[in-house]
Amino acid sequence: MRTRDWPIRSKLTALVVVPVTALLALWIFATTLTFGPALDLLAARTFLYDLGRPGEAVVAELQRERRLTVVQLAGTEPLAALAEQRERTDRALAELRRRVAGEELRDAADASLEARIEQLVTALDALPAGRGFIDQRKLDRAGAFGLYNGMIASAFQAFSATATLPEPDLNREARALTALGRSRELLAQADALLSGVVTAGRFAEGEHPRLVQIIGNQRFLIEDAVADLPAAERAAYQRLTEQADFARLRAMQDSLVAADPRAVPTVDPARWQASYDEVQRQLREYELDASDGLADRSVPTAVRILVRLAVAGVLGLVAVVASVLVAVRVGRTLARRLSGVRTAALELAEQRLPEVVTRLRRGEQVDVGREAPPLEYGDDEIGQVGRAFNEVQRTAIRAAVDEVSLRRGLNEVFLNIARRSQSLVHRQLALLDRMERGTEDPDELAELFQVDHLATRLRRHAEDLVILAGAAPGRGWRNPVAVVDLVRGAISEVEAYDRVDIVDVQPAGVLGRAVGDVIHLLAELVENATAFSPPATRVSVNGQRVANGYALEVTDHGLGMSDAALEEANRRLSRSPEFDPAESARLGLFVVARLAARHAVRVNLLRSEAGGITAVVLVPTDLITEEPAPGVGDVVGRAPDRRTVARSRATPRPRAAASRRRDPGPDSVATAVGPAAVTAEVPRTHAAAPARATEAPPPGAPGEVDGLPRRVRRRPPSARAPHPADDPPTPRAPEEVRRVMSALQAGTARGRAAGATRPAPRTSPDPAPSSGTPAAGGEPTETERNA
Repeated sequence: MRTRDWPIRSKLTALVVVPVTALLALWIFATTLTFGPALDLLAARTFLYDLGRPGEAVVAELQRERRLTVVQLAGTEPLAALAEQRERTDRALAELRRRVAGEELRDAADASLEARIEQLVTALDALPAGRGFIDQRKLDRAGAFGLYNGMIASAFQAFSATATLPEPDLNREARALTALGRSRELLAQADALLSGVVTAGRFAEGEHPRLVQIIGNQRFLIEDAVADLPAAERAAYQRLTEQADFARLRAMQDSLVAADPRAVPTVDPARWQASYDEVQRQLREYELDASDGLADRSVPTAVRILVRLAVAGVLGLVAVVASVLVAVRVGRTLARRLSGVRTAALELAEQRLPEVVTRLRRGEQVDVGREAPPLEYGDDEIGQVGRAFNEVQRTAIRAAVDEVSLRRGLNEVFLNIARRSQSLVHRQLALLDRMERGTEDPDELAELFQVDHLATRLRRHAEDLVILAGAAPGRGWRNPVAVVDLVRGAISEVEAYDRVDIVDVQPAGVLGRAVGDVIHLLAELVENATAFSPPATRVSVNGQRVANGYALEVTDHGLGMSDAALEEANRRLSRSPEFDPAESARLGLFVVARLAARHAVRVNLLRSEAGGITAVVLVPTDLITEEPAPGVGDVVGRAPDRRTVARSRATPRPRAAASRRRDPGPDSVATAVGPAAVTAEVPRTHAAAPARATEAPPPGAPGEVDGLPRRVRRRPPSARAPHPADDPPTPRAPEEVRRVMSALQAGTARGRAAGATRPAPRTSPDPAPSSGTPAAGGEPTETERNA
């Protein structure tokens, strides 16, 4: 039994219950020990009047019947007096049986006394059969003498069992009176034996030694019993034995002891009988008076014991009750105070203090004294525990304030660095845009596209710092943007963009306030899919309207994730966590969760049927609109210009792509719509000019892949042709410029188609679109997945 894990209330209850129970048990035990003797003293009168008096009457009648029986057996004729005596004996026996069968005597008697009473009743039941043998003279004087002696001895054994009084003086006196009764029985035995001898005229064989033994035993019992009597009773007995009848009887006993066994006794029967009857009567009266006095003295003694018992019991009960009350009151007070400290401490530690710390981290102004009041529980040890917890509380709040200050400083540092990086990246992108517009060489344009793509990724990483700092990125759109353009913009910010297939994207639009965050979120998930899947596999993107919004699915064919890792990732994505620098390896999940929580977007990772992971992005209904017409809404990327609008009008948005992209060959330059600029859809080898929609190549033509036009790298002639710039410039009308640009665009499309049908070894990686295509050896992403 481990008590150290018990609650405080249980421990205090154990401390109270165990000693109080022991005290109560001791009180009950002491009360029982004292109450029992008192009941025994009160039962002394019951023993006297229900057993002693009727038993003594039976003994007296049996003694008379024994004497007459011996006289009848010593003679030849039946005695009429014997028949009358038997009737008196039967009446005494009936009264004794009625008394010993009563409930009062049985309740007061113990086991020993009950056994003695049963023996007495059994012995008396043999009297009728013995009388029959006596009347038939089947018993001689010695047999009849022994029959009656046995019944009388059983009666005295029952009397001795009642002499168990708890008071020593009273118990000694009771035993002395019982011994006096036995001596009187021995005197009666001598009388019966002598009556038979006198009637027969001589001693039978063995009768004289028996008579001498009886007289000796009777005198011994008298001396022993008188010594145990109280002084007053002993003096009364001495005065009684000094009478003439006692002296004559003693003298006759001496003569019988000294007589010749073979001679006729010389004792005068009449004098013996007269002296014996008087001595027997006076001894019986003395015993009865002494027994009544003993019973009368036992009652006050019992009352005194009961009074002492009552006083001691009441005092003991008061002590027990007082102990219980004090223990319960003190224990309840301690338990209430300790429980109060525990409740207050738990509430402070689990609710108030975390709430205060959270509010401090959010930058709110918090009244610490009101929100986390000090615990006051007195000046004892419990109060000291409360004060110690107050100190812990103050230390924790100070630590929280310091942590909040540190976090705020770190956020300011992140935000400052991110804003500076964003400014530089935007300037870099603007510079690259100008360089791309002024470049005529396809190789240089491809390299500029790669740098453009790297700058686009740098911009996304700078936005990660802004998100870590808790601020919003600087990019924003006023008008809705088509979902397909968002997907293109996200793909263009990924290093392995050429492994991503736009399988099926149903028409829809996203409100401008969420465009930048959704692009960033999709870019993180797409880059995650490409990073954790084999290089030879494809990553597919699907989009469709659902009942509660628009669902975008990014599916890879990697090794997947364990159940525990998948559950942990979904748990992180389901809420917007606080940034923990200790988990810097999982910034991708943090950024996605932050962006999703900003617009109530739900992101969930599922196992793909073909292996790998499918990331489901559910954009809520309140962010979804109808797909805007081409060129009407904001484009994804840098601020649109006339070339962007013209190209977006000329080129329709693709809805599906082939399962595998066609390799455009080494002499082609890819352009795609992305967050860097939709202007990548327009060839930048020539000056921008409005394009006619009717002159744009149709989607799926040989010069396009995934609906995007591809430039075919042209070989310069060996001899430089005369350039129109060498001639003096001639002013041209705007209509003529438009026709020239349209023809240039159509020729570019035909060149792409011709380049796609001409196989050639690939000498360099495909240049990235202006929105950003990955170059070889691009820097790795910081997003992660627990595969």
